Amino acid sequence: MPVTPLNITAYTAVCAAGGGRAALYEALRARRSALKPNDFTPEPLATWIGRVVGLEQQPLPPHLSTWECRNNRLAWRGLRQDGFLEHVARVRERHGAARVALVLGTSTASIGATEEAYRRLEPEGRFPPDLRRESVHSPHSLGGFVQRALELEGMCATVATACSSSAKVFAHAERLLRLGLADAAVVGGTDSLCGSILYGFNSLELLSGEPCRPFDEARSGISLGEAAGFALLERSGAGPWLLGHGESSDAHHMSAPHPQGLGARLALEQALASAGLEAGAIDYINLHGTASRKNDEIEAGVIAELFPARTRASSTKAWMGHTLGAAGIVEAVITLLALEHGFVPGTLNCDRLDPACGPQLRRENEDLRLELALSNSFGFGGSNCVLLFGRERPH
Repeated sequence: MPVTPLNITAYTAVCAAGGGRAALYEALRARRSALKPNDFTPEPLATWIGRVVGLEQQPLPPHLSTWECRNNRLAWRGLRQDGFLEHVARVRERHGAARVALVLGTSTASIGATEEAYRRLEPEGRFPPDLRRESVHSPHSLGGFVQRALELEGMCATVATACSSSAKVFAHAERLLRLGLADAAVVGGTDSLCGSILYGFNSLELLSGEPCRPFDEARSGISLGEAAGFALLERSGAGPWLLGHGESSDAHHMSAPHPQGLGARLALEQALASAGLEAGAIDYINLHGTASRKNDEIEAGVIAELFPARTRASSTKAWMGHTLGAAGIVEAVITLLALEHGFVPGTLNCDRLDPACGPQLRRENEDLRLELALSNSFGFGGSNCVLLFGRERPH
């Protein structure tokens, strides 16, 4: 079904590589990775992480304190970047608080607070008094917090589809506006570091003992990170455009992609078809590119088969790590920055390309005017989403 193009009137992100669009863009241009040796877990875990510094010293303001936890602190920092709160306030005033939808993606929500509560159980088995707050022990904690922070009263949905979560929010919001169920939508996502993800990925033997090296022949696994990002979607405006989206669920395996990349291919083809475009029209693709052995091999093969050699493609995971449920929004923001600045980020830490890669894969940064770009997000369980963005208003 054709997508109704939506204007992205505001967007922002915060991750280890930088807070706000200017800082993130500068880090990309300088090829400055923010990955550091793991200092998050109390027990040794030999991996590298993309940690957002200073969250421990920045509690939520008093009127939001019932939502206090690391994940919501990270979301609050993201909301205060690039004038995003002010943009939402103007839209809320124009359309009414009940006509602005909120769709957010996350994979772990505020589970870090629940982990802490169990570590600090009282002798009779109760949570400690400061963590007896139902609002943070819920998969919907992020949505509830952001809705309160933005003073919105419309539909509020949480999307939890692993690493595609905060990409699928764009598709969800586009359908809401197309059906007339909302006049504008705030989309985004947040995932913060916690024991569940670090020890969980370690148990799957997916963590790298060095900074991740996407699409490198000698890559050894992923580096985890944390991030928050948000975008404001409206029917008109002066910013870039969401022109298409594609979603699929191949359900091949709990943690491995389909061996022929079936789900990725379907999502890519659907994104193009929804915008009425051919693969040759795309200038740049921000790849999922986690630096795991199978993900990179299969994604590279699909890109090599579907797109011409002129299309640029790269992974930006080595700048800030794989931010899981927030990966979709962070990489959408990077894709929008690429369109805005005429800039193709390369693939950091990639010394020798895997033979599965085609000519589309770029290791070095490049200045190039871009008109159309894709952002890939492929999650565990075969949950896939591809977003198609344009620099100009569609004709």
